[in-house]
Amino acid sequence: MLVRCWGARGSIPVSGPKYLKYGGNTTCLEIITKDNRVLIVDAGSGIREAGNALLAQDRHDYTLLLTHAHWDHIMGFPFFKPLYSSRTKLSVWGRAFVQKSIKNILSRPMMAPNFPVEFSAIRADISYKNICHDHYELGAIKIFPIALSHPNQGTGFKFVEDGKCFVFLTDNELGYHHEGGLDHQQYLGFCRSADLLIHDAEYNKDEYKKTRGWGHSTYDDALNLAIEAGVKKFGLFHHNQDRFDEEIDAMVDDCEKIKKSRGTNLECFAVRQSMEFKL
Repeated sequence: MLVRCWGARGSIPVSGPKYLKYGGNTTCLEIITKDNRVLIVDAGSGIREAGNALLAQDRHDYTLLLTHAHWDHIMGFPFFKPLYSSRTKLSVWGRAFVQKSIKNILSRPMMAPNFPVEFSAIRADISYKNICHDHYELGAIKIFPIALSHPNQGTGFKFVEDGKCFVFLTDNELGYHHEGGLDHQQYLGFCRSADLLIHDAEYNKDEYKKTRGWGHSTYDDALNLAIEAGVKKFGLFHHNQDRFDEEIDAMVDDCEKIKKSRGTNLECFAVRQSMEFKL
């Protein structure tokens, strides 16, 4: 599988010279399976650029997988240009969370007076699937869901193809148990021996004294999970909107020091917009 990042920022898009390295778009990943299917994870502001690129490639059939319904993970949906083409076939997978349906989650922000274009302007053929089973298959890839520890709940995912494993746990607070969330051992087992783990790492320890319970992890808690789980590659994700490039670099440097003290060969980095991983 090929994993491409179109947005790694948390909460709200940002721009400017101090955000150039890691980018300013909010959460959106693209996964290309070995049988050439397109899977998009979350519809943050990054999905706008993803849609433009997919149209340029003359691709019109996609599956959109949603982790949860918070604004920064769905705000880009109305700007996903393929929606306004009758050639587009889109299957949206997710849990309904606190609203009645996935369709309501995506259409409500486009209702007046929030947005000038109504949901009815969409021309794409959209189907909705409320996921609630142990695993799902999309062609050659198997997808395993897990509950996140996050306000209003959410779902993380494990993607397995040809023996390679990618785990994506954005918006997961390891230091606090939210309703519907799981304990450390359950996340540990889910991540065990993954080839790539991308995990929420929004805060440092000092910040977390004020933000505990907001739904996001410290980078050292996320690193500890990666080390204990024996993953091969670990990416810090959901970068705070006020976190400049040099500050994210400093987080990675500290992770390197912790790694060295723990005697692990784990590869650690901060995920940046446009980054690609081939598994």
